[in-house]
Amino acid sequence: MKQLVVASNNRGKIAEISAMVQNLSLLSLADIGFTEDIPEPFDSFEENALTKASTVQQFYGGNVFSDDSGICVPSLGGAPGVHSAYYGGLTRTDQKNNEKLLQMLSGLEDRRAFYKAVICLIWEDQTYFFEGICHGRILEQPEGEGGFGYDPLFVPDGYEQTFASLSPEIKNSISHRGQAIRQMVNFLNSNLVA
Repeated sequence: MKQLVVASNNRGKIAEISAMVQNLSLLSLADIGFTEDIPEPFDSFEENALTKASTVQQFYGGNVFSDDSGICVPSLGGAPGVHSAYYGGLTRTDQKNNEKLLQMLSGLEDRRAFYKAVICLIWEDQTYFFEGICHGRILEQPEGEGGFGYDPLFVPDGYEQTFASLSPEIKNSISHRGQAIRQMVNFLNSNLVA
């Protein structure tokens, strides 16, 4: 079975991805002994994903993928966007990020939002990108116990529950990351994994 490193230390993200990838052996950064904090200095999800994947690939030498994702709110000029992980401050806590988003949306009627994920796959020294977007809206207060990040605030279009309230199976079937991962897995199965 071929191995693929997930360039992340986010346990929620890795669990979400593991549930969707069956024909590859996934390795975490801890599995390969990678302990550096990879900066995400760019203003696009694509550049940040490429930086993470390239950094880990240079360290490990094998196949790797990374994603950069965030929630974008048009009425806030697209914020938090690529700064989603640090929106509430450098401490990177979901609670502070959610509190800041609710504060910024206070008094605004337009609560439309979308999650965006970009995956950068480096497979045998070739680079590929995959993208997923999930549209929805931001609630006025958190709901649900599952998920991570902004999931307790985000209700996807066509649903009445937040990502945090939906089952992992339903969330993965419609989420931005789920879309991008399915694209990557389909590409791997069709083109690269023998």
